[in-house]
Amino acid sequence: MTYATTAFRRALLGCAAFALVSATSAMAADVSACLITKNNTNPFFVKMKEGAAKGAEAAGVKLSAYAGVKDGDASPQITAIENCVAAGVKGILITASNDSVAPALKKARAAGILVIALDTPISDKDAQDITFATDNFEAGTLIGSWAKGQLGDKAKDAHIAMLDINKDNISVDVQRDTGFLTGFGIEVPNKAVLGSEKDSRIIGHATSEASNEGGVKAMETLMAKDPKVNVVYTINEPAAEGAYQALKKAGKEKDVLIVSVDGGCPGVKSVASGVIGATSQQYPLLMASKGIEAIAAFAKDGSKPSASAGLTFYNTGVNLITDKPVKGVPSLDTKEGLAKCWG
Repeated sequence: MTYATTAFRRALLGCAAFALVSATSAMAADVSACLITKNNTNPFFVKMKEGAAKGAEAAGVKLSAYAGVKDGDASPQITAIENCVAAGVKGILITASNDSVAPALKKARAAGILVIALDTPISDKDAQDITFATDNFEAGTLIGSWAKGQLGDKAKDAHIAMLDINKDNISVDVQRDTGFLTGFGIEVPNKAVLGSEKDSRIIGHATSEASNEGGVKAMETLMAKDPKVNVVYTINEPAAEGAYQALKKAGKEKDVLIVSVDGGCPGVKSVASGVIGATSQQYPLLMASKGIEAIAAFAKDGSKPSASAGLTFYNTGVNLITDKPVKGVPSLDTKEGLAKCWG
């Protein structure tokens, strides 16, 4: 074989390699997706965006990220959905602020877009292909069981404050709330709505908007209603931090158990310091990365996770994080919680 022949073959191989890279790049450029979160300030959604971005980079998917302003406000999310449909994306990942996004999502699905709910399932089953989330009822049950175990015989005389997102019966709000009550041993006649329980131990439900500031106001409202409060359920850790600030201001922080859900690194540190007694840890990075994987697969061959695996809900797992374990309630300590936080 002459040098000229060898050089010619190398040139051909080089052209083929260039063509392959070009084709791959073109395919990747054609696959786009949207991530729509409730807001872009809650550390939970910041981590979710990070997971989606890493997953998109690995899969060669172009990602656009949108966010609402606060929990419960769906208008910016609906606008984002419409923008994503107009852009011709292959998939939408969304943590819905409430169920009013359903009509827009159904239009997206009708346009051939894969719709995946993250963290918050949408009540209208036709509004999403699948949900990647924590079992939020289980998350609530874990912290309810823990709180009951911590109080022991005193649980029958508890004064419990419930800090929810709002009054809109958002699925994640209802599931965590009713899960906590069930774990605590309180009968919940209707697990589809907030506040159906009649137990006199419940002081009341207050709106926290899942924020620090909202947690302060909600806690102040319920303390005014019953100064003997000794258990505080919170929808998430920012609300828990706010509740603690209000309790500390009133000189009551040492007399109250605070429980929460999320398990972010700051939240786990708050468990370690004693601000929060226990929290149920979720894994938003996994939710988002799994969602991107599903969109990439859908773009490649049209397969949908709900159809191919027979699933409508993918449980990304939950662990109770506390340094004060209760017998019969599985948990991890804060050292393990920090190693796993939001991975």
